[in-house]
Amino acid sequence: MVFLKQFLIIITISFAGEVLKMLLPFKMPASIYGMLILFLCLMTKIIKLEQVRDCGKFLIEIMPVMFIPAGVGLMSSYDVLRPMIIPVSIITIVSLIAVMAVSGLVSQSVIRMQSNRKKYGEGDNK
Repeated sequence: MVFLKQFLIIITISFAGEVLKMLLPFKMPASIYGMLILFLCLMTKIIKLEQVRDCGKFLIEIMPVMFIPAGVGLMSSYDVLRPMIIPVSIITIVSLIAVMAVSGLVSQSVIRMQSNRKKYGEGDNK
């Protein structure tokens, strides 16, 4: 039952992201709006991490399975992609490296900020 409640919270926030996408004139995916809403709710303690932790871990664990339909779609569209396979491959590799670099730098800065808070006793980071 706890799992269902956590999933319902995440789905409700995703729905709010869909509503925002329809209401706002920006060209941003609804999933980004949903992630921003969840982030803000977690940071302001409107939603506590314990309220979505288990379901979030489960969704992260099954994430590779979610890429199977996309991979099958790419394989079935190979004839269309064949003329532009080299540019698409280059763009994919460059964007992969950029995302890894930015993610690593952001993670390092967050870890440094947390260790500085603990070092100087500026509060509990739970």
